[in-house]
Amino acid sequence: MLLILIIFISCNTNAPKEFSEKALQDMLIGLDNSKITFREVLYHNKGKKILIDVWASWCKDCIVGLPASKKLQKEFPDVAYVFLSVDFSKPSWKRFIKKYNVVGQHYNLPKGMNSGDFVDFINLGWIPRYIVVDEKGGIQLFKATKASDKSIVKALKTKI
Repeated sequence: MLLILIIFISCNTNAPKEFSEKALQDMLIGLDNSKITFREVLYHNKGKKILIDVWASWCKDCIVGLPASKKLQKEFPDVAYVFLSVDFSKPSWKRFIKKYNVVGQHYNLPKGMNSGDFVDFINLGWIPRYIVVDEKGGIQLFKATKASDKSIVKALKTKI
């Protein structure tokens, strides 16, 4: 039993440092219904720190976390904020962004939170989910579930 526990803990501490090829090729939908790969989103933000927020319009915890996200945007204005919605309803997704004045780059993961190469790679089981990507496209922080998590601030402050 102890051996199983040790293996489980060691597997969970090894967060990936780069995105898989399949995750990079996953197709996203822009607000204007354009299609773009996740790789292209990273490329357009190359040289910048990126905070990825995976969320949905129906998610109460996502709404509760918005003030903390907006606080991060004020504290770190040079960071690229990429919001990836797992909504199936495009009108709900777009209404939420407008209603809550969510500023940043917005894309939709059209397969939702239970399917798709990107969500499979990050093992998405809960939203919101925050990921920090460094200036070279590497994963600096793989998993945070609250925008107020101190590890996000630490990752955003860390220079590579």
